[in-house]
Amino acid sequence: MAFSFKGIKVPEEELSGYMRARRRAFSGPLMFVVVVVAAIFVMSVFFRVEDIRVVGNQHYTAEEIIRAVDIEEGDNLFFFDRFAAVGRAFSKLPYIEAVTVERSLPNKVVITVEETTALAYLPLGEEKWTLDHNCKVLGKAAEGEEESLLPVVGMKAGTLMIGETMETESGETESVAYLAEVLDQIEARGMTDMVTRIDFSNTDSPEFDYGGKYTVVLGKHDKVEYKFGMFVTVLGMLKDGDVGVIDVSNGTKAHFSPN
Repeated sequence: MAFSFKGIKVPEEELSGYMRARRRAFSGPLMFVVVVVAAIFVMSVFFRVEDIRVVGNQHYTAEEIIRAVDIEEGDNLFFFDRFAAVGRAFSKLPYIEAVTVERSLPNKVVITVEETTALAYLPLGEEKWTLDHNCKVLGKAAEGEEESLLPVVGMKAGTLMIGETMETESGETESVAYLAEVLDQIEARGMTDMVTRIDFSNTDSPEFDYGGKYTVVLGKHDKVEYKFGMFVTVLGMLKDGDVGVIDVSNGTKAHFSPN
């Protein structure tokens, strides 16, 4: 038997094959759509957040971090944007230095944070603004907080934005980078209890007071780690009664001048 279309005879077996091919062509995309819809349904129904854990926090409570990340129980685990969540945490919580948000199937989220700490402060009029070891502005010092922090004098600060690296009045960045290296060395070498003042009045040769006995002259911004190493060496050679100036400014050798 054959079928005729406008005078053209088509054998039945050819027409049957054509129809089967059309059905296959139609059923393939349809099956794909069905699978995708089913997958979305499963993810939206079965992968809801039920357990949120916060690890590594000290300054902030777990609730504060969860609110900043903007996640809550019932959110969809697969559709949660972790990268946007990290950005929100940094913008809202200045003491956060690093944060990761990890999904753990089927319904758990783990937020791991590393927090920075206030190390120094800038006196600005009646206010004292706290800085971490990278010169990030953390906020105004609470009453009495400055007693455990390093005072930084001589820096002419511009507008201070909480959560951002401090800026100078002139907008130059060299002295800020230098201060950050100095703070980092003081913290890394466990000197925070002995340094009583950091003076950047002369940005070409800042200095700091140590132990109520020594003024340490650093010179220009180079070899900062090495200069601190020389300073430590000189300390080991001085006697208990020595008081004076330790000059490591040339970056090759240290010189002690007693008062």
